[in-house]
Amino acid sequence: VQLQACGGGLVQPGGSLRLSCTASGRTVSNYAMGWFRQAPGKEREFVATARWTDGLKLYSDSVKSRFTISGDNAKNTVFLQMDNLKPEDTAVYYCAAAPGWVLDRMSEYKFWGQGTLVTVSS
Repeated sequence: VQLQACGGGLVQPGGSLRLSCTASGRTVSNYAMGWFRQAPGKEREFVATARWTDGLKLYSDSVKSRFTISGDNAKNTVFLQMDNLKPEDTAVYYCAAAPGWVLDRMSEYKFWGQGTLVTVSS
């Protein structure tokens, strides 16, 4: 599976962005799709994941109620809608795919996109 993430940019605090992750090679519905992020000087951390077979979703506590993960099977694309963004959300965001429901276990995501930078600043 090849993953291509896009949609990052500069946004003011309180604003919104939607990230996209388009997959090629395999159908995303066969995988658990996740989003991770890495802030400057920090380790990569889990953001959200979803399983398309039954719509199960999991979010980190830091983004719960502000971020929404969704998918479009027809376009083989996964989205991360980010609302009420905060400066601490500034990071490079990565999409990833896992062959099973692995929750937030980063090491079990086998396929990774290249990352897209989100900067939240006034």
